[in-house]
Amino acid sequence: MLHGPAVALALVPLLFPTAQESAAPADDVAALWADGQAEVHAYRWRGTRKGAVRQGEIVATFLTQQFAGEQHVVLDRPANYEGQVLTALRFNTVRSFQTGVSDERTVTTVFVRADDLAPLRFTFSASDWNGHVYEDIDANLRAFLVDVRSPYQDESGKKTLPRKPDGLIGDQLLVWMRGLRGAPIEPGATKTLPLVADAFERRMRHSDALWTTATIARDAANAPHEVPAGTFDAICYRIRTSDARVGEVWVEAASPHRILSWKWMRLEELLDSAELTGSVRTKYWEELDDAEHDDLRAALGLER
Repeated sequence: MLHGPAVALALVPLLFPTAQESAAPADDVAALWADGQAEVHAYRWRGTRKGAVRQGEIVATFLTQQFAGEQHVVLDRPANYEGQVLTALRFNTVRSFQTGVSDERTVTTVFVRADDLAPLRFTFSASDWNGHVYEDIDANLRAFLVDVRSPYQDESGKKTLPRKPDGLIGDQLLVWMRGLRGAPIEPGATKTLPLVADAFERRMRHSDALWTTATIARDAANAPHEVPAGTFDAICYRIRTSDARVGEVWVEAASPHRILSWKWMRLEELLDSAELTGSVRTKYWEELDDAEHDDLRAALGLER
C-alpha cells in the first residue's frame, strides 16, 4: 500500500517565502510543493467538554494523494483506474485530550480536489471509554451522502444533504481560508455562505449534519499574531454563524499560508481553540522508530 503523498504541501520555517509573496498561481501550486513530503503541524488545543475546559493537542497533516474520481477512495494502484484518477488534497486532524479518567480522540479527514478545492469526501471518527462514532460524507454531483454509525440511540442512519453553491463542509472551511487557489476574501470584505458545522462541534452536541450560514469578514489589514510557534504577520477572518457560534481564524500571510490558530465560542463557552506549536515537512509514513517519533514531537513543540 502506498502511504506517501503524490504531491506534498511542504513547509519548513527556514524555507518559507517572504511575507511579501502572495499565493502561488493556480498552475504553480503543485510545482511549489512537488517534493514528496507532507506538512505536519501541531497545535495546543483547548475546549469545553462535559462542563469543563479541557486541554490537549492536535496533530494535522496536509498532503496530496491519488484519488478515484468515481469511488472517492485513495488509490493503491492508480494504473488500474485509467481516466478516473484525480489529485486530491487531504487535510487530516487528530485531536487528543482527557475528560476525567477517559481518553478522547477524534480524527477528521477532508478530501478536496486539488485543482479547485471542490469537495470530495469527509470522514470523522471519535472514540472514548463509551465507544466509537463514525461519520462519512461523500459528495456527488447533486448531493452529499451522509452515513453515521453510533452506539447512541437514534444517531445512526443515512441521509442526503443537498449541495449548495459555495457551500463548505466542516473543516473544508480551514482549507478554503488558506488561500491556496487565491485569496478567498479580499481585505476588508465580507462574504456570507452556506456552512455545515464541523464534525467535532456536532459530535459534542450530538447534532446532525445540517446547513447553516456563516458570515465571514476579513480584517482590512494584516497584523502580528503570536502563537507558541512564534509571531507572524497574519490575516484574520472573523465568523458568525446562524447556529450562534462566533469564531476567528488566523492565517499566516506568507505562502503557503499556514493556519496559525482558530477559536470558536458560543456566548461565554469556549467550544474549540487551537494555537500552532510547530511545523515540519517530512515523510512521516517512513518514520517508524520510537526515537523518530520522539524527535518529531519535539520538532513540533509537543511533549515527548
